[in-house]
Amino acid sequence: MNELAQMHEIINQVDSPHQLTDAARRLREAASEKDFTPQRVLEIFEQWAAALDDREVRDIPGVTFLRLWLRRGTLEPILIRELGPEWLAGEWRQDGRARLRAFPLGVVGHWPAGNIEIQAVLSLTCALLGGNTCMVRVPSGLVNPTRRMMEALATIDKSEFLASRIFLASFEHSRIDLHEAIARSVDGAMIWGGEEAVSQVRALPFPHWARVVVFGPRLSVAAMDAAAWADKNESASWCRRIARDVWQFEQQACSSPQALFVERDGAADPSGFVENLKLAFEEENQAHPRGEIEPALTSAICRTRASWLLEDLGNRALFPQSADWTILLGTGTEIPQPTQGKTLSVLVVDDLLEAIAKFDGSVQTLGLGVKDASKEEAIAEAAGRHGVDRVVRLGQMHVFSSPWDGMDLVRPMMRMIRHVKSYD
Repeated sequence: MNELAQMHEIINQVDSPHQLTDAARRLREAASEKDFTPQRVLEIFEQWAAALDDREVRDIPGVTFLRLWLRRGTLEPILIRELGPEWLAGEWRQDGRARLRAFPLGVVGHWPAGNIEIQAVLSLTCALLGGNTCMVRVPSGLVNPTRRMMEALATIDKSEFLASRIFLASFEHSRIDLHEAIARSVDGAMIWGGEEAVSQVRALPFPHWARVVVFGPRLSVAAMDAAAWADKNESASWCRRIARDVWQFEQQACSSPQALFVERDGAADPSGFVENLKLAFEEENQAHPRGEIEPALTSAICRTRASWLLEDLGNRALFPQSADWTILLGTGTEIPQPTQGKTLSVLVVDDLLEAIAKFDGSVQTLGLGVKDASKEEAIAEAAGRHGVDRVVRLGQMHVFSSPWDGMDLVRPMMRMIRHVKSYD
């Protein structure tokens, strides 16, 4: 069987609304015919994580994190926190004289962003964990990596317990009639992407009862206090963590750090720290070299380098002759316009709280390297008040967990049923 035929078996090329409404009908039938148990899904996911270590898929950006996400040790605590231990056991939870139990919404539609290779798969796993079936619109750029990851699932899901609950559709972004057909057929939706894409999907004709969860455009930053970055014994380790966060997902993910705020230290020059950061970037680039780069991104990186150096005589820039990576060193409390392409702005500030006070709700994740525990508590409190949804240690900015963007990942696509007995 050739590669194109395999792709069509797993990802369906759709050209009519009828194909999608018919697929939704089959998904509802599959859900009613096969008993769902959370434990069975967790077991299959664990095996899927192992299958994703195969050389055919391990090179897909983000697969390492997807493997960690699919493990029982990651998911079981999330399900217990969001839905309670009783749900994992298939039981009702007592709530006074009533009892509660979570049930799936039904068919969940997924619109993943087109710039993160694992996102189509990551999104559908959130709905599958709640017992839902999934209809996924796979962007053209994600067709190949999604197919390869789903083929790994097929090798262990022999009975198609999960495969029968998934319909992957590929069609041109301009086919509004097909987007509308999915929207009319679902009971819930998970939408990811930039402002324009999110707005277009939210405007689709969903049923009035459908629940819609949006993971829209965000950006992330990092911050270090002087005690952390100026510690010569720990500097190299922190720099490796920062480089790892920058390299993942080509700095295109919402959780990718675009700027690093460092607290001023009267006794230490941040230039030494930035030299260590340069070494870490060089090591990371050697370990994970970029295969190719779009001409438009190369041009944007060159413009950013030039404008940064011309903007202020005190600014510095460290970069190789290529566009592989860039470190911009300067001062200020404002987050620069992101360039991406492994371009990190390192900004010296007198007080980290001054920078955080200017966050406007667009910051998703704040990666920290802070030695002073009381200072970190104050930073986390301020970050929460200024719209930040995740405060994590540097090196772990992309670790996918719940809540994400301030929301649970499984429960929004569930219905919590309350039962009060008719007889005591």
